[in-house]
Order: sequence, then structure tokens, then C-alpha cells
Amino acid sequence: MAKLILAAATLLASANAFTPAVLPSAPVSIHASSTSLGMAADESGSKRKRALKTLAKTAGVLSSVAFATAGLPPPAIAAKKAKEIVEVVETVDNTQKLLAAGAGVIAAGAAAIKLTSGEKAQDFLEADPFWDQSNVPVNVYKNKAPFTGKVVSTKRIVGPKATGETCHIVIDHKGDFPYWEGQSWGVIPPGNREKDGKPHSVRLYSIASSRYGDDMTGNTGSLCVRRATYWCPELKADDPAKKGICSNFLCDTQAGDEVKMTGPAGKVMLMPEEDPTTDYIMVATGTGIAPFRGFVRRLFMEDTPAAKAYKGQAWLFLGVANSDALLYDDEFQDA
Repeated sequence: MAKLILAAATLLASANAFTPAVLPSAPVSIHASSTSLGMAADESGSKRKRALKTLAKTAGVLSSVAFATAGLPPPAIAAKKAKEIVEVVETVDNTQKLLAAGAGVIAAGAAAIKLTSGEKAQDFLEADPFWDQSNVPVNVYKNKAPFTGKVVSTKRIVGPKATGETCHIVIDHKGDFPYWEGQSWGVIPPGNREKDGKPHSVRLYSIASSRYGDDMTGNTGSLCVRRATYWCPELKADDPAKKGICSNFLCDTQAGDEVKMTGPAGKVMLMPEEDPTTDYIMVATGTGIAPFRGFVRRLFMEDTPAAKAYKGQAWLFLGVANSDALLYDDEFQDA
């Protein structure tokens, strides 16, 4: 029986060692501090105890393995399985210099669009069988002949105390730009480079929605983009001359704006769906959560063949600087 286990475990990075956060012996508020594990208020009994024991073990493992390097790999509680899911709510890391993965929970799919049995199943964009990756679309649109998408919405998705601005951008492709979960879109920002007058080069962004899009029509896709800025110590302000060209373009877009796009790119991050008992351990910092949001939507929120077949467990860990920087937390809380 499939389960999405949403876990939080703060691991603080120092120059010499990683110190796992203290695990409380009793449930705490859903708004946990940055050094604690919070259980949802309605969790009870042995399920809570099992979850805390599992998380304690997990935190111990994470503090002693590959997270000692900087190379961390780039939720929607399952609506149909909600009573069987262990909710473990946020804790977060204290700095962008994060080398270990703290974790908050990402909800993948707005509660307002949960599917019911009477609605159309999400199966019209599936391979046959659904796990067959032999015809995954790759590089359908290239730099010299990009696709032009149209922005549906651009929304800031972090709080006022977040270290920087992150936006969720929904782009309409009218069903003409198919992709799979785990792939990336290339974006070509408008204008030319100052140094040589040539057009800007393409930037890759992991797609933050399933192949059906946030509206589940198969006509849109979403990006999760952090605005790149440079703080000048001399100016004591952001230096506009050194801002990220593409991230600022995307974060400044409005409904109706056009975006030139390439791809979809990549097959390395595709989900291994042939074995429905496969367990997923997803670890990310910041906007690295983007592809995993698509994974969890597909497995737990949408009425896909993959969701119907899936019987494994999915673990999701996210490191952020503080609770205001927790991405897609509103989706999780409402799920």
C-alpha cells in the first residue's frame, strides 16, 4: 500500500561536524521551531511513535553520510490514502550555506483540485504501458527554433523573512510541448548580452509540475524559480548590473507574457515506474524541490495509472533557510 512519508529533520552544518536536531518525545505545534520535529496535531497513538522512531534513525543516518559534501541532489498528502500517511511537519536549516539536508515538507498539488472518483482520470498522456520510457520526448524544441509559451500566472511563494524571492510560474503550452516528470525546460531570456551583442543563452529549469500541469489539463507546465541577485558590500544594496538575467525575467513576468522555451531536456531524473514497489528518497534544497513536486503529484494526487499501481513509500526532505522559505507549504497544510 503506497505511503507518502513527509519528514522533517534539522541537521545544522558546521566547519567540523553535523549536529542532528533534538527530537522531541512529545508532539508539538504544527509550527515547529527550527530545532525540532513537529507532528500534526491529529496524529496519535502507535503511528506517531513509529514515525518518530523512524525519523530519529533517519536523522542519524543523514548526519553521517554523503551530505557531508556540497553536492546534494537537485507533496500533497495522498488524498486517497490520507488516513495511512504519517505527517511530519517542518523544521528548517538556518543558512544558505547548507551542506546537510534539513527538511520541510512539500505538498504537491492544491487541495482545491483533489480528484474524485467521478472526474476524468489522468491517463490521456500516458505511454503504453505507462512505465515505458522508450518514447520520452527529448529536445523537441531547440535554440534556433524555440517554442513560445504564454505565462498564465507568476506568484511569489515565500514569506517576508525568506532569504530571497522564489516564484511559481505557470506557463501555457496548449498541449504542444509534452514532457515527463523529472525533465527540464530551457528558457531563453529576451535581449542580447552586453559583452558581444549576441542573444542570451538558454537556461535550464526543472519542471515543477506533472505532465498534466497544475490544472490537470495537459496544457500547462510550471517552473519554480528563485530570483538571483547580488548584494554589493560597497553599495550596501543589490547591484542591478549583476542580477541573474533569466531568473529576474521569469520572476517579473505577468499573465500573457511570452516565454521562448527549448526542450524538454534530460532522461536521468525520470521516475523508475516499472516496479510499483520502488521506494523513493527525495532530497533537495530550495528550488531543487521542483522535480520532486511533479513526482509526488503523479503518485499521490492525480488519478494516474502510476498512482493506482504504486505500493511503495516516498520520503521527501527539503532544506531551507527558515520557515518562511518553505516552498509549497500552503499546499501541504491544506491537503
